[in-house]
Amino acid sequence: MTIRYRRIAPLLSAVVAALAVLLTACADPGSGAEPGRGTVGSSARSGTAPTGEAPSPPPGTSPATPPARGTLLVADFGADTVTFVDPQHGATGSVRVGTAPYAVVVGADGRAWASTAEGVAEIDTRARTLNRLIPYRTASGPAGTGEYRGGGLGLALSPDGSRLYVGVNIPGKNGVVEVVDTAAGQVTGVAPVGRRPFDVDVSPDGREVYATGHDSFDVTVVAADSLATRRIEVAPYGTEGGLGSWLKPHYAAVRPGDGKLLLPFEGERLAVVDPRTGQVAVEPMTADTHQHGTALAPDGRLLVVGSGPITGDDRGPSLTVRNPDGSERVYPLGIPHENVAISADGRTAYVTGGFTRDGYWDGITLVDLDTGATHRLEAGHRPLGVAVL
Repeated sequence: MTIRYRRIAPLLSAVVAALAVLLTACADPGSGAEPGRGTVGSSARSGTAPTGEAPSPPPGTSPATPPARGTLLVADFGADTVTFVDPQHGATGSVRVGTAPYAVVVGADGRAWASTAEGVAEIDTRARTLNRLIPYRTASGPAGTGEYRGGGLGLALSPDGSRLYVGVNIPGKNGVVEVVDTAAGQVTGVAPVGRRPFDVDVSPDGREVYATGHDSFDVTVVAADSLATRRIEVAPYGTEGGLGSWLKPHYAAVRPGDGKLLLPFEGERLAVVDPRTGQVAVEPMTADTHQHGTALAPDGRLLVVGSGPITGDDRGPSLTVRNPDGSERVYPLGIPHENVAISADGRTAYVTGGFTRDGYWDGITLVDLDTGATHRLEAGHRPLGVAVL
């Protein structure tokens, strides 16, 4: 496993030889370049670059037929839809929701929500229809596509389902978290947070909201009642490189037992953040690859998506399964992925192939968490966020 203090030099020297690095997921978007068509092997479809017009959705099922328990809902970042996916057979229908949906969450009442460039889409998962599109209060520029687009990113639902929290990216500036009343379908509050809020999470008791600022190396703690904020820097490798650094936070998971936040970095370091004190402890990891999405299994295992190497001595894409005692198993995935959800029985991980930069593909990989066996399933259009109905 490489030691990350050696990463800064390889990264700086690689700039001249590989300028493309700075145009990808964790680099400065100043050039205006957008992620393009992904390329993968014959076992998975290559991604379709976002365009102004979304691909036609696959045929939907009858509105009278609610999705079966265990159906997946994915956000089609390369289109304007969310897609329903049968984990055994593939896509069963799509609903148009708005430009470039990023994240999805599901409520207990059969509604789901997706963060899009224009607003938060509310979906009736039983009828498979769009109930409404709730516009953001904060201006974030024209609705666009690609990783650096303005609008909604991270998304979380309060434990009682009454509030929705969405991280809104304001290109070139710090972002905000907007609070949506799920009954009224209106934004009721706005809190300032860090830059590009990739992920939003809620404490188990619902009293705090956590926004992970990708480009500001931080987590913003937001009080759910007053919307007062506190910033916690989360930078186990430091902040050298700024916007051009790869060594930034992406996604977090909230540990139910103690409420601490778990943020993986590079398959080498797990930042354990105490939101009460602001203290950050670091534990070793073993995947040695750039890491994005996270999820916690019912038994306390942490799942982390490894998207692939950022220097020549890194390992490839993988799924880390980390036990509560810190021991890990690392399952190779072969091609890049972005996010992950877990089946209700805790036996299967659903890893989305959308990815936020080149190399994405239109599908989901199913991973047996006990054996590491994988199965690729074609579904969606550059799927990023995923939830289990």
